[in-house]
Amino acid sequence: MKNTEEKDDSIGKRIKFAREEAKLSQMDLARDLGFESATAISLIESGDRNVTIENLEKIANILHRDLNYFLGKDTNKPIDVKIALRADPDLTTQDKEAIMHLIDLAKKRANGK
Repeated sequence: MKNTEEKDDSIGKRIKFAREEAKLSQMDLARDLGFESATAISLIESGDRNVTIENLEKIANILHRDLNYFLGKDTNKPIDVKIALRADPDLTTQDKEAIMHLIDLAKKRANGK
């Protein structure tokens, strides 16, 4: 039970940090989540209330953070560009070529060329 409590506390601390960094009050976040008062946010941040995965996903979107940040997982892993490109069905051939050009430029810069 202690591990679950520690994890909830850690998630709550991360939510508080991200909320404050975004310059939102507990009431702002509560309203964005559809809560009537800031009490729920206060309890989540203190680790006294669990947050549902649905609400955690909403919080991640509201606070512009990767969901993994709140779970304490490494969020600095590089994005697999090929997967990202395949995930967006609306990219035109021109969009894909422009992105690949940027990737080539980044590689050249990284290699000192």
